[in-house]
Amino acid sequence: MLIKASTPSSVLLVCLGNICRSPTAEEIFRQQAAIAGLAMKVDSAGTGDWHIGHKPDERARRHAKAHGYNINKLVARQVSADDFRNFDLILAMDAQNLADLQVLKDSIADTNDSANITTKPLAKLALFSEEDPTYGGDDVPDPYQGDGQAFEEVIERIESSAQAWIESWKTV
Repeated sequence: MLIKASTPSSVLLVCLGNICRSPTAEEIFRQQAAIAGLAMKVDSAGTGDWHIGHKPDERARRHAKAHGYNINKLVARQVSADDFRNFDLILAMDAQNLADLQVLKDSIADTNDSANITTKPLAKLALFSEEDPTYGGDDVPDPYQGDGQAFEEVIERIESSAQAWIESWKTV
């Protein structure tokens, strides 16, 4: 197996609060990338600031653990301007977060342009499910207000979409 030249060396996974979907996605993505032999930095963040410094939601931790994913040591943080410079690819869990990230990216690009700063290109943005033949274009639903089944659905969707991204980077 060969890895495409377009394979990112770093991926940031983003949801709203960084306590349910994106920390779960961070660990699933990290494990699947390692299994596929991809050496990449994987992290997560939220577009909102109200959970900064908190551990992932207890229900997310419990359901992740039941599937072999340990997210207990992760800590919520908010997306920063530096993330657009330090990551190659930023994947949003839903269309609203993708739109919010695009606004932030545009403001950073405008600031760079007006200051005549030439640096490496800012991170590419995409919807997390973009490459997934099963869930392509769908939001990963926020389970925060839901029950245990909502958290199970999130894990299923994240596993599927993470695998789809990794498969998209492989060549024969």
